[in-house]
Amino acid sequence: MTLFASQVYATRLTKAQQLATEAGTPLVITPGPDLAYLTGIVSESFERLTALVITESGFGLVVPRLELAILKDSSVPGLGDAGVELAVLDWVDGDDPYALVVDRLAGASTVAVADAVPALHLVPLLDRGLGVRLATGVLRRLRMIKDAAELDELRAAGAAIDRVHARVPQILAVGRTEREVAGDIAAAIVEEGHTEAAFIIVGSGPHGADPHHEVSDRVIEAGDIVVVDIGGPLASGYNSDCTRTYAMGAPSAEIAEQYALLERAQRASVEAVRPGVSAESIDAAGRDVLAAAGLGEFFLHRTGHGIGLSVHEEPYIVAGNDIPVEPGMAFSIEPGIYFSGRWGARIEDIVIVTEDGCEPVNTRSHGLTIL
Repeated sequence: MTLFASQVYATRLTKAQQLATEAGTPLVITPGPDLAYLTGIVSESFERLTALVITESGFGLVVPRLELAILKDSSVPGLGDAGVELAVLDWVDGDDPYALVVDRLAGASTVAVADAVPALHLVPLLDRGLGVRLATGVLRRLRMIKDAAELDELRAAGAAIDRVHARVPQILAVGRTEREVAGDIAAAIVEEGHTEAAFIIVGSGPHGADPHHEVSDRVIEAGDIVVVDIGGPLASGYNSDCTRTYAMGAPSAEIAEQYALLERAQRASVEAVRPGVSAESIDAAGRDVLAAAGLGEFFLHRTGHGIGLSVHEEPYIVAGNDIPVEPGMAFSIEPGIYFSGRWGARIEDIVIVTEDGCEPVNTRSHGLTIL
């Protein structure tokens, strides 16, 4: 993971501490996106506990001594110079790391934990009499409103995945299997600046009607409509996610007409994005276009999801979510239509909310690309 300046992480930690204090609940953050966001530490949760503890009085990091090396590539060494003192509480096998957490909490009876904390580490905290709730309510605003450095990374990720979609017409061909196509796309994703391909959907023909189809050994046929949904992280950990739909030959008049309606729906939701409008109203803007044309029942999922260090994070652009969007939020706009056993299509861009609308980070044509 490529780090931002230590001051970026110091600011995030200070804001998290302020929010936790206002909520009256200390935070316990184990490895995962929240820990990466707050400290730049990229690690997994193993059987040995690593946990960041944030209280009103300060910051502590409980970490196995044999894993101290992970701190060298994080923001931790530079936090002191950035004005944040973080106590590193290392432990060895035979010690009780949960006691270190409890001691750091200084008598607090309830803690808020990251949603990535495994039961392996959650249950020992419960066994010590701590009340536990999710930290999502405390941390989600921090992660939903991206800072300038994050937005630059999302723009770079969008440009990188656009370059991959530009190569898809040379990869996608009648007679190839979805799996063969996906293998070449995976290589292109890395070649165009990602560290890996986090996900690849190549949904050809009837498989395109399954929004979460991945790949299979189905041979792509003339006349197929093919959904290609791809993305992955840059070295910074920030992700791309973009879907375009391709046609293996000229589509029928019916398909062309229905796809044109999908384009209208996607455009309507993008045009609805501006500060102060609700997430659910953005969802409704595109959904209403399809419903008015009799296609509402074929739009099977929410319109979008937030994106950053996680491919899917808040805010979710879905009916029932009345949160107002704000400048700095970034999320997908991805309506789709799915006709079971026949074909499907989806158009997906990532957009950044600006002061007066939104900025799409994906700029390739939304039209049905005919190969």
